[in-house]
Amino acid sequence: MRKKYYSPSTVAGMAECVLQAINIGTVVLDQEHLVVLWNRWMEKHSGVRAEEILGLNLFDFFPDLRNSRVESAVEQALHNNFPSLLSQTLNKAPFALYTNASDAAASNRMQQAVAVIPIEAEDHNRRCLIQISDVSVAVARERQLREQALVLRSQTFSDGLTGIANRRHFDVSIDKEFRRAKRTGIPISLLMIDIDYFKAFNDHYGHQRGDDCLIQVAGALGSVLHRPADLVARYGGEEFAVILPDNHAESACMIATAMRQKVEALGLEHAQSRNPSKVVTISIGVAASVPQHHHEAAGLIQEADRALYEAKRLGRNQVVLAGSDCVSQSA
Repeated sequence: MRKKYYSPSTVAGMAECVLQAINIGTVVLDQEHLVVLWNRWMEKHSGVRAEEILGLNLFDFFPDLRNSRVESAVEQALHNNFPSLLSQTLNKAPFALYTNASDAAASNRMQQAVAVIPIEAEDHNRRCLIQISDVSVAVARERQLREQALVLRSQTFSDGLTGIANRRHFDVSIDKEFRRAKRTGIPISLLMIDIDYFKAFNDHYGHQRGDDCLIQVAGALGSVLHRPADLVARYGGEEFAVILPDNHAESACMIATAMRQKVEALGLEHAQSRNPSKVVTISIGVAASVPQHHHEAAGLIQEADRALYEAKRLGRNQVVLAGSDCVSQSA
């Protein structure tokens, strides 16, 4: 096979053409930070022509790069022969580069990936190569995927009607908080809540009013909670559950009583209720525990559920604590 010979000048010319054509910013600095090379991509996106900057100190020309991660990386390359890849998360847009004229007018910098690489020239003097890539599209796509993931997570763990946590969110949270209580030896409380005579309300007023009732009750329950770790969830139908980590029985009963009063104070008309007030009310079962190693979250749920059943048996619109004679009811 015959090999064709290319002269050094031809190869050098070809390299120059490639350098100017590639879709990546290319800058070379000497030991004094003077610009030795500034390719066409840099001209296009910085608005600075090569003849304006060649031979000048990069950090004098762009003073906002002084004392930046870029300058530190250049120093490492020139004096320690150490390459660097700047984190895009921490250094989103170090250079004043813009995708187009409208972005430049709005000072909306291009998102950049920056690599700083030491190179040895023929004169044995070390130079520094800075390569800059436009990652704006990738960053925008990543942001969109992140937002979509948040929306999906919200849909997965939120009740579509009331906007509070759904049953799946509750199941995950009660397991996590119960295991944490076991591990740390702190108390955990659980409230199981049921809207009194809700089927009669739905049958009398219709499903639209029934949905509105659920939304308002959920809002009233949530308004009583003030700690980020507390969770109110729609357990199913007209039933709600509230997880109260690091909360003993007395405090949980106080919160439950406040919730019962808050819902009654809504004054939602309920002509079919057997309660004298003829407004929407709730019954609440409370269970509290300092879990031992052999305990499971299901046991706490069963205790709260039995207390709720007892609250309903005693006439509804009241709070009952599991394993106690403590009952809080309307006046």
